[in-house]
Amino acid sequence: MGMENTSLVIMVGGASSRMKRSLQTEGGEGIMTNIPHKSLIPVGKNGRPFLYYLVKNAIEAGYKKLYLITSPGNKAFQEFKDQAGLPKSLKVLLAVQTVPEGREKPLGTADALQQCMDQYPELKQTAFTVCNGDNLYSVEALKDLRKDRKAPHALISYGSSGFDYTEERIAKFAVMNISPEGFLQEIIEKPKVEDVPKYRDASGELRVSMNIFSFSGKDIYPFVKNCPIDPVRNEKELPKAVAILVSQHPREVLCIPRSEHIPDLTDANDIQLFKNLE
Repeated sequence: MGMENTSLVIMVGGASSRMKRSLQTEGGEGIMTNIPHKSLIPVGKNGRPFLYYLVKNAIEAGYKKLYLITSPGNKAFQEFKDQAGLPKSLKVLLAVQTVPEGREKPLGTADALQQCMDQYPELKQTAFTVCNGDNLYSVEALKDLRKDRKAPHALISYGSSGFDYTEERIAKFAVMNISPEGFLQEIIEKPKVEDVPKYRDASGELRVSMNIFSFSGKDIYPFVKNCPIDPVRNEKELPKAVAILVSQHPREVLCIPRSEHIPDLTDANDIQLFKNLE
């Protein structure tokens, strides 16, 4: 690839209605009423925002620039940037995903990335990693996406047996069809439960995407820009942009296998796992 990847883009713009519902049903009323995004939920022994720990892992993995894609009312992220006590070695930049005229909600993750790249055109000339703001990806996973590779793009493909999730929960993720050489062939968002078994690989493992990718900016940009709006969710979704890319360029997205649990903030049960963070 030859381009050093030292930039991490984290998507923290979306509304977190799922999380709020999940916490309310778990008896956590009140905790989320004044928190603008789930990535800012206080966790760990010192009650730091969840995002702090993800950023800490990114620094340990060698990233130098952080781009946070936020919603227009992003005062809380501005404060996080100014006061979170993050190491000075990291440059933090805020991008704002504006909501198009006539819509109530933002236009989805592919649109979020496009708006970020339009606001910071240097991303169109470099390699970068992009991920969700509500999953605690490991230092090693973040490091894997910085390694030199021949393909312009890569993603982490998680073996479902490494997760502490139910089959039913796993079916809500995106499953993948990967070529014998390790290239992404298809990415299937929220497959039907009865279809899940046909995506198991030769070893019986389901390969799952957790929305953590590394892209060559100039090569991904046209695909996020031209991503169609999903008829059901009414959003432009990043996995769809990637699916269209691999349908045209079948050897451009390398799948890097890992097996580990990723604690997920949208799951009230996983919140227990954050209690001991320092």
